Amino acid sequence: MMAGFGHGTRRYPRSRGRTWSRTGPDRATLGIIGVICAIAGFFVLGIILGPVAIVCGWLAMGRTWSGGSRAWPALVAFVLGAIDTLLAIIWLVGATTPGSGLF
Repeated sequence: MMAGFGHGTRRYPRSRGRTWSRTGPDRATLGIIGVICAIAGFFVLGIILGPVAIVCGWLAMGRTWSGGSRAWPALVAFVLGAIDTLLAIIWLVGATTPGSGLF
């Protein structure tokens, strides 16, 4: 029988099939990326970087609000991204009002 190659899974309860996938960024990295996007969004491209920060923060929190004390970068990214998006929308609406750019 060649299925185990001498390495049975009885000694290793966390076999390869039961561990989480390590492809892609972890939650801490997503939180830091979200904070960076939120801060950069205050200066350039807020309408794009704000929602990116919200999504990164939400995914870093594990799509729940109960993240504990280790999820503060995710919460900061979410809140700053929301503020950034709101300010960008207000700026866009203010820029498109009639008479704002005339003479």
